[in-house]
Amino acid sequence: MKKVIRSLQAAACAIALVTNVSYAAQWQPPGPIKLMIAFAAGGGADTQARLIAEEIEASSGWKFIPENVTGKGGLNLLKAMKGQPNDGSVIGIMVTESLAYNRLVAGDSGLELSDFTPLTTTAGFQMGLVAKTESGYKTFDDVVAASSGGEKLRFGAMSPKLADLAYLLGKAHDIEFNIVSLKGGKAVMNALNAGDVDLGWGAGIQGKAVKAGEMVNLVSGLSKPLDLSPDAPLLKDLGVEYNADGYFLFAAPGGMSDDVRNALADALSSVAANPESKAGGLIQKAFGGAAIFKGAELDQMLAADSEAAASLLKAAAE
Repeated sequence: MKKVIRSLQAAACAIALVTNVSYAAQWQPPGPIKLMIAFAAGGGADTQARLIAEEIEASSGWKFIPENVTGKGGLNLLKAMKGQPNDGSVIGIMVTESLAYNRLVAGDSGLELSDFTPLTTTAGFQMGLVAKTESGYKTFDDVVAASSGGEKLRFGAMSPKLADLAYLLGKAHDIEFNIVSLKGGKAVMNALNAGDVDLGWGAGIQGKAVKAGEMVNLVSGLSKPLDLSPDAPLLKDLGVEYNADGYFLFAAPGGMSDDVRNALADALSSVAANPESKAGGLIQKAFGGAAIFKGAELDQMLAADSEAAASLLKAAAE
């Protein structure tokens, strides 16, 4: 029976892929599509973007030119994209946090949501508060006890939003964390392994170590339980009303027509959602599977994210 179900699921994904690519074929880009990538070359996010582009090229004949535009949590990419042609010749991949929290925390960035056309998300993050098992921290209560006993705890965070969440978590439990800013989840894992921090945020990269018993997810940074550690408390259970929900996001310059937007969104999301594709397989393995939001639903989510980000910034400043 399980084989039959898997076969039906694969068939459904294949049908969706053909349907969406056929729809996309009704529109053709005016030339090669510049694909701006807000992540360093060689990482999982960069590889995801390039695999999606390769598979669309193979199925539709479109041509993509990848370009890594990194730095400042995606803001460098957004600044480079703003004002570019909105005819489908320029798109970019970042995280939803770039268009919400990072855009607002910059203050003088000059970037507005309306400057961009959200296309589709591809996957979410398994954001957890992580510690090495050998540290002795099995639960967040152990962290609180260690702090009460006089230990000075170093907390690794790879973005301003995550640093603010760390601060609010400490504030809720009378812990003054030494928050260490690091560049990316891999840097947090390296710092944990080297003993440079005692705990830190992992956005899914910790999965292998957690499965091996080398690390533990102490807290879910999401609004829902973590897949690998469903018993880990949520931030809201620990007195923090905010969360680190987020997704990988394809976007384009603002003012794009619905026809172009829909064609691009359908082509990108159909590959990401197909576990039989190389990109979909990577998304399944590295990020727990596809999470697709597009159209009005995506617009509403980003508007809500921006509103929540403004509230978080205010709370962290108090």
